[in-house]
Amino acid sequence: MSGEVDIHEVTQVSRQVVDALRDLVPQLSSSSPAPTLEEISDIASSPATVLLIAEDGGRIVGSLTLAVFRIPTGTRAWIEDVVVDGAARGRGVGAALVRAAVQRATAMGARTVDLTSRPSRSDANRLYLKLGFEQRETNVYRLRADG
Repeated sequence: MSGEVDIHEVTQVSRQVVDALRDLVPQLSSSSPAPTLEEISDIASSPATVLLIAEDGGRIVGSLTLAVFRIPTGTRAWIEDVVVDGAARGRGVGAALVRAAVQRATAMGARTVDLTSRPSRSDANRLYLKLGFEQRETNVYRLRADG
């Protein structure tokens, strides 16, 4: 890494973005296939999601998706799928992505920004605490819609 990370919103999906997410997503989840060009385009064009990428020297080294939505109690934001390339970890890329997402969520009127992280991702959990996130006492439930 050259030292200066640039955070950008993906509004036009390029081959570089598709290739980068093809490499990054398996580092986040071994059970999820990399998104297709069409799927990435859907994320980038949706008014409810913001796809942020981190670039260093023209190379995409990380990404996250920010979802912002209105519910009866206010505008909420949720950070999902934070991933930094293994070779770029520990150099501030994840922090830069999360800070940019929080700024964007705040600008969009979000009262809170939430995220989840598996307990096994100890480095990520330390980062979120360092950035001011508080661990909440809550239950997270999941229903698989395909089964």
